Amino acid sequence: MNNDTNTSNILYEELVPGGGHISFILKKDQVLRMTDVEGHANVSLMMLNAHQHSERLNLPDTLKAQHTAKLTKGHCFYSDMGRVLAAITEDTCGWHDSLGGVLNAQEVETKYGVGRYQELRNNFYRNGTDNLLVEMGKWNLDLQDLLMVVNFFSKVTVDDEGSLFFEPNHSCAGNYVELYAPMDTLVILTAIQHPLDPNPEYHPRPVQLSWRKAESESISEVCRQSRPENGRAFHNTERFYL
Repeated sequence: MNNDTNTSNILYEELVPGGGHISFILKKDQVLRMTDVEGHANVSLMMLNAHQHSERLNLPDTLKAQHTAKLTKGHCFYSDMGRVLAAITEDTCGWHDSLGGVLNAQEVETKYGVGRYQELRNNFYRNGTDNLLVEMGKWNLDLQDLLMVVNFFSKVTVDDEGSLFFEPNHSCAGNYVELYAPMDTLVILTAIQHPLDPNPEYHPRPVQLSWRKAESESISEVCRQSRPENGRAFHNTERFYL
């Protein structure tokens, strides 16, 4: 096993409950591990340059440059400046969705029914749009800055007619994915159900987060070498930090 998957040098850990949300700066040369605690989790996640918020995740470029809509180990997340915001260096799940987006409050009510705070208190039905906006406000961002998200731990396929299909039970308890940051990256995420999840009950699952320092630069080699475009994007990122 690569030493960079060693969890003995963890800097910090935090559990995000189902329906919860969090934002933070994943610092240059840090690794974030996200773990599906119970199985069937979904994490909707945005990324931006931590110090220049106008630079942000560009999912169309991310998919086009790497010739895939299936994100897994070896893939990078491109900014709209052609730099790498983060790279998937380990992945036991094997497929993460780039197409599904998140639901807003009205869509959640239509799908799951009324789940107001007045009756349910802290168990009220949350939605991905509002959860992300709450965290974005902490960084002086608002609705116009809301981006496309990556839905980690979820698998969505497309048929020949362009219809989307969600695969239930894709992620099992204990599955994890690791993101390496070659630059300071603002991460905004929520642990909320995928919009295409056919489960008729509102039941978002928790996710465990852990941070550690990458032990060597070699952790990114699998991503640098998976596509020529990735090598150029890493070069752009390194030049940015000269």
